[in-house]
Amino acid sequence: MKLTQGCFSYLPDLTDDQIYSQVQYCLAKGWAVNIEFTDDPHPRNTYWEMWGLPMFDLQDAAGVMMELAECRRVYGDRYIRISGFDCSPGWESVRISFLVNRPKQEAELELVRQEVGGRAIRYTTVRRPAAHAST
Repeated sequence: MKLTQGCFSYLPDLTDDQIYSQVQYCLAKGWAVNIEFTDDPHPRNTYWEMWGLPMFDLQDAAGVMMELAECRRVYGDRYIRISGFDCSPGWESVRISFLVNRPKQEAELELVRQEVGGRAIRYTTVRRPAAHAST
């Protein structure tokens, strides 16, 4: 199952040149760029581990790409995303976020439906163990 979180998640995975272009777009807008990683991509897990500090005042995406390469070297078996944070008054939030690395074996999430009182329906997402190929 291909995880679909963030911008571009329904498109094929971005190449490094495409990632560079998106990072350069963020920097041109004056947004702080940061890199995050996790091994728990549950949709409600919004607090991923940060790789270093947010990169304020960068002018060129090459610095971000250098940090991304190092993060991939250390955590290449995890999900990695890049976010662009807009600190402009009135926004002060993430304006863009997209995956830049996936593990070889994607996480398996299952949607569980529960019927509760008053004809209400409650949904829960549960992580299933990864399916292994049989030999």
